[in-house]
Amino acid sequence: MKISARIDSGYNRQETVVQTNDSAKTVVLPVKPTGLGSAVNGGELLLLALATCFCNDIYREAGKRGISVTGVEVEFNGEFGGEGEPGSNFTYKAKVESSASAEEIKELILYTDRIAEVHNTLRKGLAVRLDETQP
Repeated sequence: MKISARIDSGYNRQETVVQTNDSAKTVVLPVKPTGLGSAVNGGELLLLALATCFCNDIYREAGKRGISVTGVEVEFNGEFGGEGEPGSNFTYKAKVESSASAEEIKELILYTDRIAEVHNTLRKGLAVRLDETQP
């Protein structure tokens, strides 16, 4: 599975596209009041990516187990310091609405936490490198 994200930004405009394989989707992000850049910062998007990954994976894993889930609530929190400093203290809470037993839901949440791909990417750490620059 190949995933990409692209931003094309200028004064009072921003086009944001995410793509998995051949499926591209436009994401609407507001522009900063100055007209330049996104009003949503990268740290917020990173935490949203983690919350989205966990939410989607709960539904996927519940389906594999034959568990009916009627709702998922995920709240991620983290801290970012000064410019150039990595984030820290990432924590999250999850609530799953289902008619399944509390024990089944607890196991589903714990299992999903262990296999969530975006979470595991950050837990493992990865190199991020600049491929090219253009003037």
